[in-house]
Amino acid sequence: MTTQAITRRSTIKDVAERAKVSLKTVSRVINNEPSVTQGTRARVTQAITELDYEPDPSARNLRNGLSFVIGLVYDNPNPYHIIAVQKGVLAACRETGYGLQIQPVDSTSPLLADELVDFVQRSRLAGLVLTAPMSERKDLIDTLAARGIALVRIIAATEDPNDGLPCVYVDDRNAAYEITEHLIQLGHQRIGFLWGGPQHRSSGERYTGYEQALKDYGITVDEQLAVPGDYTFDDGFRGARCLLALQEPPTAIFGSNDEIAAGVLAAAKSAGIDVPYELSIAGFEDSPFSRQSWPPLTTAKQATESIAKQAARLLIGGLRQHAHADKPTPLRNQGFVPQLVVRGSTAPLRLRPPAIPDNL
Repeated sequence: MTTQAITRRSTIKDVAERAKVSLKTVSRVINNEPSVTQGTRARVTQAITELDYEPDPSARNLRNGLSFVIGLVYDNPNPYHIIAVQKGVLAACRETGYGLQIQPVDSTSPLLADELVDFVQRSRLAGLVLTAPMSERKDLIDTLAARGIALVRIIAATEDPNDGLPCVYVDDRNAAYEITEHLIQLGHQRIGFLWGGPQHRSSGERYTGYEQALKDYGITVDEQLAVPGDYTFDDGFRGARCLLALQEPPTAIFGSNDEIAAGVLAAAKSAGIDVPYELSIAGFEDSPFSRQSWPPLTTAKQATESIAKQAARLLIGGLRQHAHADKPTPLRNQGFVPQLVVRGSTAPLRLRPPAIPDNL
């Protein structure tokens, strides 16, 4: 019988011995306390890396009565977006020694506030990172704040709301304006717009940017060209079929995210429409859909992972201030602006030449 060796998980004591410091010093480095010299911090950090040591958040909670675990709450049909958010928050947790609990929820639940409070208490969480649409519900935010729950919101906004609650905000409106302007400058006058879920502020912000660009260029806003839906491939396909069936169909379609735009591309191909020369298509977010489609999609590059990482950092930074300062200083909110990425799905319009009769 072969005996298989069991790899023992490294402990904080192993780190202290490797770095030749006390357990207290290792703890101070892990908690990013300022009272450690640069040389000592470097030795401890190197030992942590060499031993692949990961602090146990639950043990730290029991030891000092503080929680070193945060929660991420989401309700979004786009799996690529959620994966990027999770990766960003997890990266911030790893660099600060915090644990992470992930909780999908039904954002329409009338008991959502109670459910989130129960989640925080049951999992002994220090705070929450809230994504849209929960992060944009003022009633929910006010209730959670009143119950003493630390939180950070990821929201769609053109500027810092300055409402006293921490957030990371994304300027969807100006990014959508830039996409629409790109299509207009290619010569498109009839530009369709496919909405994401109306419960997401980002969808309305993107429509506002689209509408403003049309008005600024003197193009009449045609309500027939804006189709409601959700942030899904299927709604992109259905919405495109509706637009392409119009008596005067659009020559370009702007989908509120890349998943919608990929559905538009599939609808165009099923109808034998040449993309981009008969129909230009643009998305939003720069997800794998935009890069894996053919032609690849013009989009707005939204640094979802970086946005989520900054939100987690903001939450953890605030928690540390409250734990170590009598009068914590509010941390500065940060904004992100998605950047236009032009790819092969958009081009100047080239209409098919009229068919030549056989008798000529």
